[in-house]
Amino acid sequence: MNQLLKRTKGDQVIWGVVLVLSFISLLAVYSSTGSLAYRMDKNSNYYLLKQILVLGLGLLIIYWVHKVNYTKFARIAILLYIISLPLLLYTLFFGATLNEGSRWIRLPVINVTFQTSDLAKLALFMFLARVLSVKQSVIKDWRKGFIPVLVPVICTCALIAPANLSTALMLGFTCCILFFIGRVQVKHIMLLAFMGIIGLALLFTASKMFHFGRASTWEQRINDFAGKSDGKTKKKEDVYQVQQAKIAIANGGITGRGPGKSLQRNFLPHPYSDFIYSIIIEEYGLIGGAVLMFLYLLFLWRSILIFRRCPYAFGAFLAVGLSITLVFQAMLNMAVNVHLVPVTGLTLPLVSMGGSSIWFTSIAIGVILSVSRYVDENEGKTKATKEEPNTKTKLATA
Repeated sequence: MNQLLKRTKGDQVIWGVVLVLSFISLLAVYSSTGSLAYRMDKNSNYYLLKQILVLGLGLLIIYWVHKVNYTKFARIAILLYIISLPLLLYTLFFGATLNEGSRWIRLPVINVTFQTSDLAKLALFMFLARVLSVKQSVIKDWRKGFIPVLVPVICTCALIAPANLSTALMLGFTCCILFFIGRVQVKHIMLLAFMGIIGLALLFTASKMFHFGRASTWEQRINDFAGKSDGKTKKKEDVYQVQQAKIAIANGGITGRGPGKSLQRNFLPHPYSDFIYSIIIEEYGLIGGAVLMFLYLLFLWRSILIFRRCPYAFGAFLAVGLSITLVFQAMLNMAVNVHLVPVTGLTLPLVSMGGSSIWFTSIAIGVILSVSRYVDENEGKTKATKEEPNTKTKLATA
């Protein structure tokens, strides 16, 4: 154990946040899967053991990835992005369908499904970090600087949007933040946002006219959020989820009902994934919900410190881009649970029950810690080099 701790490098605060989030995940998943285990005729500990295995493998992935020099990710960024595009296209037409959206593909032989948008997010930000670092000298030029970073964002978001609009919008927004940090001209970023709005309008119109995609679902969710649903649609699952989440939050109060004492876990659909935050608030109160939010913000703050300390643009953009998308997804999930935004279907990173989504998140965290490890080692060498002449002077004087 001591040898493992000695070999674990990178930002120790981020390591701590990951471990605490994993522990919270185990408590919340165990508490919220009782009724699911009953319906699926499983042992009450089945989903807890499954989550332990998933998180355990996730921690190993973080450890393995953080040992890799982050500069090697620049070499595979292009290949990974090229692979992600046909996978997204295949998923759009032939992927497994859930709630009218085709988001997953099933791997043959091992019979495991994964959400291709998770791979696309990782590939896109690695690719953008590479391109932004290379194009810094011409980044304010429209043709030489902005077009090379604009096209990948449009292609990825366009392939994700028909089946998973919330993820596409989240990606577009976080890419705009990354572009701003990467010194892209504000007028170019505003143009990207305008193009996104136009694209969204065209997608919605085409979906309504030709009866494909999820336009009716998007429209219904907005109406539900605005309180414009009629008597028939009030019975829909999205509205029911929001109502039960509000009840759970009200039951929790300030300090919560206590671990494992949630009442709404038996009524709330998907209390172990999309709406796990409301179960956490019910059991641990607003204090528990605030602590969870603080952990994600702490993770972002430490990643920003890595960004500021990294001497090379690729590592800096890599750390801040991956951390922003992870934390922004967490904040969107929390906002849905407290009914600040319409229902999206985004999970709570590292906390919601999952499989491949947790592993892709683990890869992203491992990359961030790899950048941190390099920064720490580089600063250590610099400090040792500065102190070496002073040591020699003292020995000569003695």
